[in-house]
Amino acid sequence: YDRNGNVIAEDVRTYNIVCILSSSRLTGTGDAAYVKDKDTTADKLSAVLGIDRQKIYDYLNQDVYQTELGTGGRGLTETIKDEIDDLNLPGIEFTDSVTRSYPNGQFASNLIGYAQTDDSGSTVGKMGLELYLDSYLTGQNGSKTYQVDKDGYVLPGMKETSVSAVNGDDVYLTIDSGIQQSLEDSFKLSASQFDLTSAWGGAMEISTGKVLAWGQTPSFDPNNLSSITSYTNTGTQIPYEAGSTMKTFTWAAAMNEGLYDGTQTTNGNEYCFSGDSNNNPVRSSESDSYGCIYNARHRQHGTVTLDTGLIESLNTVAATIENEVITPEKYLEYLKSFGFFQSVDTDGLPEETGTLNYTWPADKVSLSYGQGSTVTMLQMFQAYSAIFGDGSMKKPYFVDSIRDPYDSSNVVYQGETATTGTPITSDTATEIQALLTRVANDSDGTAKSYEIPECKIMGKTGTSQVASNGSYDTGKVIYSIMAALPADNPQILVYYAYETDYTTDVALTAEAGTAFLRKVAQTYGFTNGDNSAASSGTSSSTSTGYGTTITEMPDLLNHTLDYANGKLSSSGATVVTLGSGSTVINQYPNSGGNVTSGQRVFLLTDSTSFTMPDLTGWTRKDVAALWDVTGFGFELSGTGTVVSQSIPAGTSVTKGTEIKVVFG
Repeated sequence: YDRNGNVIAEDVRTYNIVCILSSSRLTGTGDAAYVKDKDTTADKLSAVLGIDRQKIYDYLNQDVYQTELGTGGRGLTETIKDEIDDLNLPGIEFTDSVTRSYPNGQFASNLIGYAQTDDSGSTVGKMGLELYLDSYLTGQNGSKTYQVDKDGYVLPGMKETSVSAVNGDDVYLTIDSGIQQSLEDSFKLSASQFDLTSAWGGAMEISTGKVLAWGQTPSFDPNNLSSITSYTNTGTQIPYEAGSTMKTFTWAAAMNEGLYDGTQTTNGNEYCFSGDSNNNPVRSSESDSYGCIYNARHRQHGTVTLDTGLIESLNTVAATIENEVITPEKYLEYLKSFGFFQSVDTDGLPEETGTLNYTWPADKVSLSYGQGSTVTMLQMFQAYSAIFGDGSMKKPYFVDSIRDPYDSSNVVYQGETATTGTPITSDTATEIQALLTRVANDSDGTAKSYEIPECKIMGKTGTSQVASNGSYDTGKVIYSIMAALPADNPQILVYYAYETDYTTDVALTAEAGTAFLRKVAQTYGFTNGDNSAASSGTSSSTSTGYGTTITEMPDLLNHTLDYANGKLSSSGATVVTLGSGSTVINQYPNSGGNVTSGQRVFLLTDSTSFTMPDLTGWTRKDVAALWDVTGFGFELSGTGTVVSQSIPAGTSVTKGTEIKVVFG
């Protein structure tokens, strides 16, 4: 489950009807164990399955030992099976199987991983958290021991021994499904705007380390394993040169040493350097230098203050701070105290630690603005939690709790906030936050294009060249934003990065990143008028000031529809009622989750049938919610929003109907 109890992955047992037709099939007491009354059997099965009565009768009227009933008799839910069992129809039997189902499709897939059935029929985790948590998720098979005759019939009066099956534990992640889906949508938006090589990003609670979203593209749909092109978790296993988002640590180091004066001026045009006896960079004239550092597109800025250097993201000023305000040795000391170039070690994730190139003067200059050495997104999350927080680092984690499947109050494992170091003081954190707020809000700040209407943010952009075979002449660039919101009380860290071809204006195309930021702000109720929303991510009713209301979902189970609609009337949600009953028997979201104005809320009143809505334009999240709340069988394909559905809108759908939905 996600943090709000929404299903991310679950075992689904399905059943296929088998109809025994041979009159030779008898019970041990000589009673009929075959379909003796074909008319009655066809009538009753038709009513439950929604299959034409004559079609069922034709199946039953064959001269064969046994038959199935086509697609309408396959993939049945346990509810349908139980309903048929209650009819006590002789000769009706079932075969069954268990599959692992992922109702959201591509959804943090390289983190979640996948599980599949092995040769013994057991479901086994093969990748990601499914693999890491396999011992918790796997239950124990039950058994029955009894005596039968030579034909396989149970002998009456003989002793039977039963051992009940035991379900595996339930895992609750820190992931928020709504925020995660927004991240997935942002990846699609970037792919539609650029010739995208890859993208990755996520969000995290700063004070706790709870990761709210984590993803990448390309990725895969775990319901379709043929779609897997890479098993790598980009955020933990792909170190990269992060670029100017690393400048924050250059400035923070100088501030924490007490040596920073933001009004101090320096040459903003170029930084030419040679080396001393310790291979440290030393500013020199161009004619005597090993080379010169310039700013993006060689723009000339003249004499600038150190504050301006971060606001406008100047490589020349970063080099000045590293080598003239502090020293390269001191800077490296801080980078290591921030956790770079070492393992974060969280929740069993496979992890790379990055590569430190810090031998020659050029290596050291380059790292002052985030080039030449590599880090991971996981390390960035941990390090920036100190910048955006109180100076102490919080380890990112993904597993909130593991619970007894029969009693959710029995907690088998509880994730906890872990402080992994205090690289800077709280005063330094406050000082660097003030400057990062200017980066996102000053007219010449490089993160200005990421402003959102809900609240002020703080942040740092990054643009880094992509090396290949020892050269940067690839034409590829990584653009990124590391942000926190709200600016006056930072609670959530948001990161978004993508690799594409270099152009002069692509860094200003920020729609995908801002859409992700806005979803976080709306989920947590951050507004320009009130930035004090609790970090739990819920509120009874919070207006964003821009037409969006966040409401806590009430518990509506076993209440009347009138009561439910009354409780939801002020939420602004679109209520979808499923079934013709008058009492709510299931709901989405679950009680305690967030409801945003305009969001679809589902109320189920009948477990056997409902009228099919028009799904046109629905997101995969909406359809997954419909699937989850009804328990009906859905087959999803494609990406984007719904373009077609196999069951027309307005049609009454009964249990066992296969509903195919295509996204595009």
